[in-house]
Amino acid sequence: MGTGGLSTSMALACLSAAAWLAGSGWHSGARRARLVLAGGGAAGFGPPTRRRLADGLRRVRGRLRPEWWSLAAGLVLAVLGGSVLPVVAGAAGVPVLRRTRLAGSARRDRERGQDAVIALCGALAGEVRAGRQPGEALLYAAHDSGALGDGQAAVLAAARFGGDVPGALAVAARQPGAEGLRGLAACWRVAVDQGAGLAAGLDRLEGALRAERDQRSDLRAQLAGSRATAVMLAGLPALGLLLGVALGSDPLHVLLHTGAGLGCLLAGGVLEGLGLWWVSRIVRGAEAVS
Repeated sequence: MGTGGLSTSMALACLSAAAWLAGSGWHSGARRARLVLAGGGAAGFGPPTRRRLADGLRRVRGRLRPEWWSLAAGLVLAVLGGSVLPVVAGAAGVPVLRRTRLAGSARRDRERGQDAVIALCGALAGEVRAGRQPGEALLYAAHDSGALGDGQAAVLAAARFGGDVPGALAVAARQPGAEGLRGLAACWRVAVDQGAGLAAGLDRLEGALRAERDQRSDLRAQLAGSRATAVMLAGLPALGLLLGVALGSDPLHVLLHTGAGLGCLLAGGVLEGLGLWWVSRIVRGAEAVS
């Protein structure tokens, strides 16, 4: 084969390879590139690694209760200070923080229950003014209010079949935040036994419950300074440790590995605990008096 034939054969081979790339290989690569760019990661290998890590962190953060951060902080300080005392202190702080979290959750649930009772009184007064009978009005007002809690079935059954509605309301009032149902039971009893206006009594009850709620809100706003003082007292030791590190000393070694440091650590922990307890006692006493 001559030189011209060889050149012609090479040209045909090159054209064939270009045609194959344009027909199949190039489009396959382009489709893969589009999938990669659209999915933000490798195509065909599941979600990107960064997204999986973010989802995993969100799940861990959702399952990890705030009190366990005390133990995590203790582990970090134990590694930095070379002592097991921070781990013990962090583990001791877990039940204290759990009690604080549960108390806060119970307070929020109680406040939601109180708001639901106020809304129930207003809705029931509106239904009575609209011309409904008390039992029928209670069925309509309490259907989706959530104020009756676990006692809703008993109260609605008593209202539907002519049972002891005040007694059922008194039982439902034993739930946290539902104490206002006792006033509703009294209004119901007076209206049924003496023929008094139920709507007028409900209006007065709603006004009294709103005033009590507003008073608690004002007291909480006034006690915010005391709570901020308690938080500041709790954070001062950590600030002192950071200042010591910034000045070039080793406060963790002094506190955890020397006799004087251990004595200061014990005395400081006792004094801080007493201070937090005293501030919390003042706040609880003020709330109880109100």
